[in-house]
Amino acid sequence: MDFETKLAELMTINGALAAAIVDSASGMTIATVGEMRDGGDLDLAAAGASEVVRAQLNVLALLKLEDPMEDMLITLAGHYQLIRPLTDDSGMGLFAYLLLDRQQANLALARIKLRAVEGQLAI
Repeated sequence: MDFETKLAELMTINGALAAAIVDSASGMTIATVGEMRDGGDLDLAAAGASEVVRAQLNVLALLKLEDPMEDMLITLAGHYQLIRPLTDDSGMGLFAYLLLDRQQANLALARIKLRAVEGQLAI
């Protein structure tokens, strides 16, 4: 699977700044495209997102909820961070990370596009 090609599809979303495939266990990026504003470190942002994913999965386990996480949204003053776990069994433990400019992005359309691209990702 060419992750960079699929991530490039995410960059066609209005306001897309960067995207990555991330291993939630280690926080390491497997593939990235784009870049953060002001020279921010995309790998570091992805690692931080993996902490959020692990925390949420732990809460779901503690609550004994069988409802799988579809996606997560982190809203900051200048941008959105969308996180979507890969649903294919071969991608267990991986998630797609999408960074969007809040002023330019249509959040609903970004979620739809991220869901469509994620559905095509497998190892």
